[in-house]
Amino acid sequence: MIDPSIVREISEAHNEPDWMLKIRLNALELYNRLPEPKWIHGVEGLNVEDLILYKDPGVRPATSWEELPEDIRRLYERLNLPEYEKEYLAGLSTSLDSETIYSRVLEPLREKGVILEPMHDAVLNYPDLVRKYFSRIFPPAEHKYSALHYALWSGGVFLYVPPGVKLDLPIEAFFYISTELEGQFEHTLIVADRGSEVHFIEGCSAPRFRKFSFHDGAVEIYAAENAYVKFTTVQNWSKNIINFNNKRAIAERNAFVEWVEGSIGAKTSIVYPSVVLRGEGARTTMNVFSLSHGPYVKDGGAKIFHVAPNTRSTVVSKSVSSDGGVNIYRGLVRILKGAKNAFSHVSCDSLILDGESEASTYPHAQVDEPTAVFTHEATTVRFSEDQLFYLQSRGLNEEEAKGLAVLGFIQDILRGLPLEYASVLREVLNADFSGGVG
Repeated sequence: MIDPSIVREISEAHNEPDWMLKIRLNALELYNRLPEPKWIHGVEGLNVEDLILYKDPGVRPATSWEELPEDIRRLYERLNLPEYEKEYLAGLSTSLDSETIYSRVLEPLREKGVILEPMHDAVLNYPDLVRKYFSRIFPPAEHKYSALHYALWSGGVFLYVPPGVKLDLPIEAFFYISTELEGQFEHTLIVADRGSEVHFIEGCSAPRFRKFSFHDGAVEIYAAENAYVKFTTVQNWSKNIINFNNKRAIAERNAFVEWVEGSIGAKTSIVYPSVVLRGEGARTTMNVFSLSHGPYVKDGGAKIFHVAPNTRSTVVSKSVSSDGGVNIYRGLVRILKGAKNAFSHVSCDSLILDGESEASTYPHAQVDEPTAVFTHEATTVRFSEDQLFYLQSRGLNEEEAKGLAVLGFIQDILRGLPLEYASVLREVLNADFSGGVG
């Protein structure tokens, strides 16, 4: 069991109000009481008490790269973040271990009322706004590890986009774990007010460790009436990370939430982004891609809840398994009675590159509204010897041929990414199949 003293220590370190401490302590009580989820695979041997549950990098949040210590600045320069921010982003927030160390939004956007702050600062500076949404979209009681997140959360991003403000460039949050046996519990809260538009990108990375580290983050998104939110994740953790993420959006009347979830790295990744279509005419599209290259497990999918009439959802899942990798898709579509004329379509495609790898699909639909329509299709294909021979006859070796097959398989998802991110993803996949990365 985790002692409440660590929770109080985190809260006191950030001068949190009593209401936030109460959320933490209630969540810790839930964590200690809830059973281990039976649907989790690949986390055997995870003992949370062995982890560093809070690690302060000792750096005050900066608003320019020059303010950061030289060693930390060099780290992010190797990742090309300063140049990427200057060329492609409207705002950037970076977290190192348990704290945000850099946060900046373009001044014209700040003048329009856009708020981009470290999550801890937002709790103090905008308490009424944060309290209205925090833990109300993805509740602590969802399962044992969401409760753990709310007990120990630290770092992360708060973004507020005022009514009618449309951001032409994306905003990014980047998370980095620097040591082994570390727990990272950052929290991202995005509020897109009426008629606003924003594209938010989440990037993740970590070096190789001899032992594992544990990531248990959360993302909460509120899309008000007529708002548009696109949330893109490119997760490229090292193969020593157990990745667990709790993600949900609420879409009000005529709001549109677009989700792109790309999972490449990690020893084990367990992520199910979900959307609650609460307002009439709300829509969502979810594109989920996972690569399990090697003896690793990717357990993911999507969850959609149709609450209001005339709501629409589309889920496209693509998984690639090779060298003994395991991909598991778990999907849920729930159409409640009263969600008249709701429509949902789910498509699951799996590519298996050898005889040692696996792919499983577990879709679940519960349709309580007789006027609703739900459709589902699934395909599983193996990369054949004939295809391999053909590509090798064109001068490619086996790994290059497999890499090319993967890029073709996910081409429609790549088209939905920003150009720079799609290029990076291609390079990562090519390196992965050529043996350049673990």
